[in-house]
Amino acid sequence: MIQRLATLLIILCIGISMQAQDPKKSGFSKEEFRARQESYLTQKAELTKEEAAKFFPIYFELQDRKKAVNDEGWNQIRKGKDPKTTEAEYEQIVDNIVKTRIDADKLDLEYLQKFKKILSAKKIYKLQRAEMKFHRDILKIMHQPQKK
Repeated sequence: MIQRLATLLIILCIGISMQAQDPKKSGFSKEEFRARQESYLTQKAELTKEEAAKFFPIYFELQDRKKAVNDEGWNQIRKGKDPKTTEAEYEQIVDNIVKTRIDADKLDLEYLQKFKKILSAKKIYKLQRAEMKFHRDILKIMHQPQKK
């Protein structure tokens, strides 16, 4: 559960960082990011070309659906920034934030079943580990001072 929350936070941070930066300065677009991610995960999880061709469309579908859920969570967080927010509204916001986390976890479970039809459990495990490492490495790259 902690790993999933950490992964969720990393994905959110990357998404926010990518949106906040000027696309010309960020280094790569969404398509370039996904291409790097696909290449990295394919190599680290030792996927065959056939496995990768079947896996990544479903994987990126999951990422898109999780982004929509996470965006809703961030919308809830933004509501709480209003100084006029009442205690009852904060209670609803907190409940909704937890529900979005649960929804993201449900998506992970749903797509895990799809992944199991394509990949062995060992390769799914390798993918999960590689995904965490990829996000850490990307964050390091994004936070390096940009050369002018």
